[in-house]
This record gives sequence, C-alpha cells and structure tokens, in this order.
Amino acid sequence: MAAIPEQLQFSATTVDGAPFDGASLAGKDAVLWFWAPWCGECRREAPHVAAVESATKGRVAFVGVAGLGPVTDMQSFVETYDVGAFPHIADADGAVWKRFGVIQQPAYAFIDDSGEITVVRGELGEQGLTERVAELSAN
Repeated sequence: MAAIPEQLQFSATTVDGAPFDGASLAGKDAVLWFWAPWCGECRREAPHVAAVESATKGRVAFVGVAGLGPVTDMQSFVETYDVGAFPHIADADGAVWKRFGVIQQPAYAFIDDSGEITVVRGELGEQGLTERVAELSAN
C-alpha cells in the first residue's frame, strides 16, 4: 500500500454533501484544482479543467477544492460551468487550502503516484494543464 502523504490525510465533504477522504488519492496520479465560486479566473479555467479531466479519465483523478464562498454558490458554479464529472470538496473553512499552502485561486496541486506534490498558482489554460498532467502520468 502506498504511503499517505501528510497533506492527503484529511476528511472533507463534497459540495453535494458526500464524504471525501483525501487518503483515497494516495498511490494515484491526481490533480486538485483550488477555486472559488466568484473568481473570474476560475470561471475561465473551468472549461480547460473539464476538457483535460475528460481526456485523462481513468488515468488521473481530478478533485475540485472550492473555497471562499457559500456551498450553494459552489454548487451553482459546478452546474453552470459543467465541471460535475469529478468531485468538488466544499472547503468552507479553508482547511484543505491551508494543507497545500494555497492562499489564492486558482491553484493546482499535482500529486504523482509516489506521493510527490507540486503546487502551481495561477491560470494554466488547457495547454499548460495538459502538459502538467502529461508529466504527472509519465512518471
């Protein structure tokens, strides 16, 4: 069994009210996308995240980490921007953001199957995100 990095040792609830265990990502290639429902950059990133997630389904796990807003706004964002194909954590208290050192959105945490975590802040666009995910799944 893969060692569980400290940053993945958390429990949370998704915007749909389902439990989420960060440890479930241990031993997998994964992307955490940190966003806020009112964030214009996050809205621009949403279609890129959805496209890359769809293209890598089954190889890379995607999880949204929504913060800085009410859960109802998070739910509306997921529906409006068509990013409901993967789970989104409702990080209302910012605990998951803090675990990854995220202080502004958008940001990404790329987690490879060995547990190495790289946090990237800012917009990546579809090409940048595709390249980062390709690096992740190449290791």
